[in-house]
Amino acid sequence: MASDVDSAPLVGRAGTVATLRSALLDDVAPGHTAAVFLTGESGVGKTRLLSEVGEQVRQAGALVLTGTCLDIGDASPLHPVRQALRRLDADLAEARTTSAVRGLLQVFDEETPGPDGAGALLERVAQGLHLVAGGRPLVLVLDDLQWVDRSTRQLLLYLLAGLGDLQLSVLAAIRAESLRGAHPLRRVLAELRRLRSVQVVDLLPLDRSGTDELAAAIVGAPLPPEAADQLWQRSGGNPFVVEELARDRRDGRDGLSDTLREVFLGRVDALPQPAHAVVQAVAAGVEPVEHWLLAQVVRLPEDELLDAVREAVAHRLLVGADDGYRLRHRLVAEILADALLPAERAALHRRYAEALTAAPAELHQARLAHHWRQAGEPARALPAAMAAAREAERLHGYAEAHRHWSTALTLAATPAMVPPDGGRPAPVEVDRAELLSHAAEAAHHSGEHARALTLLAELSADPAGPPTCALHIRRARYLAAAGRSAPAEEEYRRVLSAADCSPHERCTAAARRAELLLHLGRYAEAGEQAREALDLAAAVPGCTSEVVLASSALGFSEAFLGDPADGLTVMRRALETAESSGRPEDVACAYLHLAELLTGPLNILEEGVVVARRGAERVAELGLGRTWETRLLAVATNGLFRVGQWAEAEKVVAAALRHRPSGADAVELLLARCRLSVGYGDVEASDRDLEAVATVLAGGGARHVLPMLILRAGLAMWQGRHDLARQAVQRGLTESRSDDVIVLATLAWHGLRAEAEAAASRTVEVDPNAVRRLREVVDRVTRKSAQAGAPVRYVADGFLALCDAELSRLDDGRGDPELWGRSATEWDRRHHPYPAAYSRLRQAEALLSRRSRMATAGKLLRQAHATAQALGAVPLSAEIRTLAGRARVTLDDAPAPAPRPRAAPAVPAVDELAVLTAREREVLAAVAEGLTNKEIGQRLFISERTIGVHVSHIFDKLQVRTRVQASAIFLRNRPE
Repeated sequence: MASDVDSAPLVGRAGTVATLRSALLDDVAPGHTAAVFLTGESGVGKTRLLSEVGEQVRQAGALVLTGTCLDIGDASPLHPVRQALRRLDADLAEARTTSAVRGLLQVFDEETPGPDGAGALLERVAQGLHLVAGGRPLVLVLDDLQWVDRSTRQLLLYLLAGLGDLQLSVLAAIRAESLRGAHPLRRVLAELRRLRSVQVVDLLPLDRSGTDELAAAIVGAPLPPEAADQLWQRSGGNPFVVEELARDRRDGRDGLSDTLREVFLGRVDALPQPAHAVVQAVAAGVEPVEHWLLAQVVRLPEDELLDAVREAVAHRLLVGADDGYRLRHRLVAEILADALLPAERAALHRRYAEALTAAPAELHQARLAHHWRQAGEPARALPAAMAAAREAERLHGYAEAHRHWSTALTLAATPAMVPPDGGRPAPVEVDRAELLSHAAEAAHHSGEHARALTLLAELSADPAGPPTCALHIRRARYLAAAGRSAPAEEEYRRVLSAADCSPHERCTAAARRAELLLHLGRYAEAGEQAREALDLAAAVPGCTSEVVLASSALGFSEAFLGDPADGLTVMRRALETAESSGRPEDVACAYLHLAELLTGPLNILEEGVVVARRGAERVAELGLGRTWETRLLAVATNGLFRVGQWAEAEKVVAAALRHRPSGADAVELLLARCRLSVGYGDVEASDRDLEAVATVLAGGGARHVLPMLILRAGLAMWQGRHDLARQAVQRGLTESRSDDVIVLATLAWHGLRAEAEAAASRTVEVDPNAVRRLREVVDRVTRKSAQAGAPVRYVADGFLALCDAELSRLDDGRGDPELWGRSATEWDRRHHPYPAAYSRLRQAEALLSRRSRMATAGKLLRQAHATAQALGAVPLSAEIRTLAGRARVTLDDAPAPAPRPRAAPAVPAVDELAVLTAREREVLAAVAEGLTNKEIGQRLFISERTIGVHVSHIFDKLQVRTRVQASAIFLRNRPE
């Protein structure tokens, strides 16, 4: 079944094409035969594959005969072979071969019936094909072999048994749903399977990536995630269906094309009536449909039911598995739903609901709600929907809970209908405020922040809703999650200042405001607010969550501003408390702040990345994959970026984006991805992500403004738009209230670099006021960092070294090579390869401008170039090459890095851990958990020193240098 609208690329079949070519040509010895019978459902791409393989073997020197069997009972004997010969005769220009083809066609025309006619004809046809081949390999390609005539079947058996003294290969396509019952071709295939040279290959539908690729090729661009998901579910990977649906989308057509509708209706209508009923029932059910449930819905005797199911499976409409039956294409459900009368649909759903009601189980509640609803009985569907929502919440399935609570809200507002028997179901007393409350909280946990705020607004207007203070706290939580930190802080202030709020509510508001201030970089205020929250919690029972939040904020504040060791101790204790309480959001919050502290201010990058990834796994188990897991993976991405593991960072961010986060969670991830794009020089991707972030932050997201502006400035500088970079930095200095000296130092460096670049390029005038303001910021950061903890001061000093060096460019127009050398050394010590490479570029530039130490300048450029290429930093590499070209410095003969495509998580082809002993694997598993050598020794009952030896051996065998790299290899290769 091929589409005749326009051509589409052949995707997802490269391996199959190579296998078929080898079987038909490369692996066939002279004088031998081979055959491949390609089976598959209609539309799976058999005809297209025959064409592709036939063309390849023709180009390899084989003579290809192509014919098609006819779907008519009186087709002439050997029709596909005769058709193939006529086609060849029309295409040939070689006289000798043309004569042989016409001679063989004449054999067919002159054949007379007789007792030995059949055998004699086969022998003469074989001899004729031998002459036609002329010593070349002969490949016979036959399509729609399920309709083959008896004479052609006999010819295939004769030739493939080697009786024709001919080097022949046969490639034939068979529609799988046609081979049922006593079809004569089944017996032929059974006989041929005994031959070693014969293969039967079942051509499967495309996988998800192949489906996406084919759809994108037809539409002209990748489909949005939701559209891609829907197309995959509807098509089941069938290429014909994918092409039709993609063309409908491309051309703006709504609904299903007539072609698709007629194809599938024709296949269903061809079924016997019992099999037709089975397909109708499965189409109305929630897959998988268990056998016992299907039996109660279709109401057939067991033997008849089994026969009907077999028939539907044979027609490739159903797929059977241990857990039940599924439609091969969900599209069939849409088509059959339109073909049924409303009363027929309602009756099917009512049978399902009655059967599920008679077999009560928690796992049936969601299906029960669906079927009662589709049967037109909302009063019976409502209790099941509420039960399904509570079960989903118990299992931390917040996305599912949100869907069920939303369904319950709709059902509660739907008027009850009178069932056919005239009796009404017992009315269900339901508190709409309770439904709204549950639905809003589930929406918040599943990342639907805008929906959560909408439901909360409706709850606020309900007289039976919660008290005002509780509403303020919830609204603040939802606003903060949506990235609107300013109005969120205002909501918390209202609770803290309200006289009618309870001590517990004030404690909650204080703890959550402390956490919010922490995200905004106002660490001193966060510490003060956290202490107030802990004081309130000490006097109020049942404040475990508040203690976790406040302790995390206090620990971060102390680690940043004073004593890192004490701060870390407080935060680790908060994590232990959260794990003990078991509340998912507490666990997630504790992991997040600990990972942020380690990968940020404290610069303990390896441990921070491990903690972030371990925390992401933990919160995913708790059902917070779309929210907290994405934020933790964003932290891991940033840590990997800083240590120069950009390729691994790409994989992490790609995995996180599959959750399709929203609000602040999306902003964190988009900023992390944009950081990579700016480094790679992917201007289009960077702009797209920054525009998306700006759109979200338009609602008020102060905590993300500075990172966004820093990235905007960095991108503008690589584009040569130094005026835009200046505007971004000055806006950041104006709007910021953060006391995060690291962020401020980073912003100041970008501002000074923009002014220095403007002076060097002479495209934009240097702004003296901007430079004076930046100098003041550098002085302020220098004073404030002196009062911060040693690790924070250590990181800030690295950026201050960059600032001093950029100022030297502004002072004399050339830059001080000593200051740039000091900056490179500072960043080498911190294991940050990107700023170190940038510093070496500027140091070489300063030396070359002075025409001194030319050899040293060349060495610096080569070092910087090697680092930039290893990272894939295209703009930095280009600037290094430009300077090297001007100075006639020879760089290594390596190709310039190209902008990298977005990487999908790779599955290793081999087990990279195979080189490790069993004990070393145990140690590596513990390393990946983030345990120290001492903790691993205590777990495995061996000394800390021995653990150190094991870790060294692991690093040597895996050829890595850090615990993060080793952990990444373990996570890639661990068994699922």
